[in-house]
Amino acid sequence: MNALWRNTCLRPLISSKHATFRSFSASACPNAPKSLRMEEFAPDVIRNFSIIAHIDHGKSTLADRLLELTGTIKKKETGKNEQVLDKLKVERERGITVKAQTASMVHSSNGKTHLLNLIDTPGHVDFAWEVSRSLAACQGALLLIDLPAAQPELIAAQMQSTFGIDPAEILPISAKTGKGVEAVLQAVIDRVPAPRSKKDAPAKAFLFDSLYDRYRGVISLVNMQDGVLRKGDRIASCHTRKKYEVAEIGIMYPEEVPTDILCPGQVGYIACNMKESSEAHIGDTLHRVGEPVPPMPGFKPSKAMVYAGIFPVDSSDFPKLEESIKRLTLTDRSVAFQRESSSALGQGTRLGFLGTLHMDVFRQRLEDEYDANIIITAPTVPYKIIYTDGTHKFVSNPTEFPDMSESTTKVREIQEPVVKASIIVPEEYFGDMMELCYSRRAEDLDHRYLDTGSDESSSRIILTCVMPLSEIVTDFFDQLKGRSSGFASFDYEDAGYQKSDLAKMVFLLNGKPVDALALIVHRSAQDTIGRAWVKKLHKVIPRQLFEVPIQAAIGKKVIARETLSANRADVTAGLYGGHYERKLKHLENQKEGKKRLKRIGTVDLPQEAFFDILKR
Repeated sequence: MNALWRNTCLRPLISSKHATFRSFSASACPNAPKSLRMEEFAPDVIRNFSIIAHIDHGKSTLADRLLELTGTIKKKETGKNEQVLDKLKVERERGITVKAQTASMVHSSNGKTHLLNLIDTPGHVDFAWEVSRSLAACQGALLLIDLPAAQPELIAAQMQSTFGIDPAEILPISAKTGKGVEAVLQAVIDRVPAPRSKKDAPAKAFLFDSLYDRYRGVISLVNMQDGVLRKGDRIASCHTRKKYEVAEIGIMYPEEVPTDILCPGQVGYIACNMKESSEAHIGDTLHRVGEPVPPMPGFKPSKAMVYAGIFPVDSSDFPKLEESIKRLTLTDRSVAFQRESSSALGQGTRLGFLGTLHMDVFRQRLEDEYDANIIITAPTVPYKIIYTDGTHKFVSNPTEFPDMSESTTKVREIQEPVVKASIIVPEEYFGDMMELCYSRRAEDLDHRYLDTGSDESSSRIILTCVMPLSEIVTDFFDQLKGRSSGFASFDYEDAGYQKSDLAKMVFLLNGKPVDALALIVHRSAQDTIGRAWVKKLHKVIPRQLFEVPIQAAIGKKVIARETLSANRADVTAGLYGGHYERKLKHLENQKEGKKRLKRIGTVDLPQEAFFDILKR
């Protein structure tokens, strides 16, 4: 493993963060060569590599400098190219990458012209599936460590003790200024192995990503494992068995540049009139019709970790919202989709996401790209309901969660998803990490020292534990980075399901439940959560003509309550003089009216109130 890591990863240290100011760059298409003879790039002059780092560590900044140095894009006379490969508005606004992007570069070195295929990857843990797909199409990677907080001498010592890497191999560079970036290009050529592809073998293309074009249908990004593909070839999918004709073929330079052929080891795109995005199965193997090949192993399918309901603010906008979601999921294949309805919010959808950042990015893309005005319910995870007859089902919608207090329930037990978490952290932050894990119901905590430390580096500890998925899908990652000053690394893997003491919390307004606000909570935190939510509801619900009790209940037990006082009208304002009993009569009539209104009246909870409470 260590040898593989040394052979496939380059290790530049970035000396400063990229600028926070974002500006749109001019299109790179005009700088593309008029003609690219792909036959000239044999596998021995091809290098396929990606860039790996934590979020906001300068991956896109380094990609910009590499594209400039190779002449793929022109340098700006004033300012700098920024986030050329980040094509989504949400990526430019937030300064993060959420969608892996591919770019080919041509660079001359040692008397040879090389074809360098770069894949810029996201850095957040939510988008690990994107990273795994990118790495499958590469033979090497650049590992970035950002400064000034990264302490390069300390990190170099840790990498040497952990992986046996010679600190002399680490390249100190600044992607922001461009200093030392030329050495990265040379190191890519010298250290990243060439693809082991054969030209005379049957055509075999590995589909690692896709995008959707409204005119051409699905565009497949492929890595040619063996053989060649040309425009006009008839190809077939190993997964769906469907056949297509290649209508367009080319490379990303960094925009689409059509070519006549893709040769062994090259990375490019294929347009073949696929109508549905589901036809482009990620991890599929494409081959020429009549020349079958053994399929590649493919990828483990993405697994939704967080579910949330999405409803339009105006219920009449649901058809438009549903169509917008379907179009957006064509470019984001990891989103799970199904319809649902709510008595309070009307018709909507329930979507599954890879994490809460993924959910927030999807929400912003709906608002930016489709002008959607939406309400998102509180995120949940899929729970496993086991019945007394041995059957089970998975529930992610709180309204479908069984009420365990009912005597007629046939539920034997409820299980929640758990993960095995691993946290690597410097010794001085170990206590904070332990406290954070215990506050999130972690069990089976264990730790060991990875190294003993030195004068230049502190000891590092790896902390492992089993933790409920529901505790880490919200703000756990942000808390971890905040408490460790960004030094902690976090990873987790599925650990199945385990029995848990869970309950459905409902919120009642004037004694009537509001299904859109239902939550699934652990009983150890029910009081805290109940009190916090009724206080939030008390702030956003408009006052009525009668007193409104706001209650949080589990089963038939009310665990928290706030009372929204009534709007008071001065019914005696028009009375002048007379006996006091005259005023008293009007006040008694008002009192009786409010009692009757409270008994038969309903609380009108406007969509804006839902929006206010669920966005917090």
